Amino acid sequence: MSTDRHDRDSWDITTSVGATALFVAAARALEAGKASAVAVDPFAEVFCRAAGGPWEELMDGAARDHQLRTEFGDRFVDFQGARTRYFDDYFRAAAGAGVRQVVLLAAGLDSRAYRLRWPEHTVVYELDQPLVLEFKRTVLADYGAAPRSARVEVPVDLREDWPQALRDAGLDLRLPTAWIAEGLLIYLPADDQRQLFAGIDGLSAPGSHVAVEEATPMDADEFDAARAHELASGQGGTFFTLVYNQQHEPAGQWFGEHGWQGETTPLPRLLQTLGRPVPPPGSEEGRLTWNISLVSAVKDG
Repeated sequence: MSTDRHDRDSWDITTSVGATALFVAAARALEAGKASAVAVDPFAEVFCRAAGGPWEELMDGAARDHQLRTEFGDRFVDFQGARTRYFDDYFRAAAGAGVRQVVLLAAGLDSRAYRLRWPEHTVVYELDQPLVLEFKRTVLADYGAAPRSARVEVPVDLREDWPQALRDAGLDLRLPTAWIAEGLLIYLPADDQRQLFAGIDGLSAPGSHVAVEEATPMDADEFDAARAHELASGQGGTFFTLVYNQQHEPAGQWFGEHGWQGETTPLPRLLQTLGRPVPPPGSEEGRLTWNISLVSAVKDG
């Protein structure tokens, strides 16, 4: 499959945007292996071994030329550990506030339905490409894992009418919902980001929670250089060749203007709080740190 994005492209777990889920899972697995891990996903390694090839080799300590074995990779693992911790804590807070509906937008290899302790009667809806959901379900079933909540798959492309698909799957619009868009917005054009936010708002009862990861656009010349470097290194389809570097309204601003109260946490601040190094702004590692923020908000009641 070409690494160039277009409006109707699709993927499975090993191609295009889908392959980034394995890259992130591998980073979570490496984070979980640290004595000082800030987040532990016991299923991340399971996914990598099921994918085989360089992903399994990485888990065995081989694949020394893998991008996650570089200085960039070390900082990316720190980033994924911090991001996972942030969203885990977010869901614990939402559950503690009484929310019993959870929606994972572009669920990828998110295993929270299987690894977090959900209160009784919680329903987790997972939206993603059909082949991605199938891979996760099959791998975890073969491993013998069972979800800790009711889990509903919603196979849908988020550029289509996913709100209707979610309603058809059983989302109760009378009840508050906890939403997550982790590692998603950068893979959507700016117009689709706004439509995604509008869809979340339109399906959310008062007291709903939302958390997203967002990135401010890079300088155009810097982005083009990073994309060219990725292609020249044979790593096309890893990141810069897949994302949209477009100006968009900040998530905190958008939700604030639509009746949500929230907070934005820049990634460097989160890394510092968790005791992880923050790469210099101008470095290769800094490109995936200094322009990223994590946003969470609650809809006014």
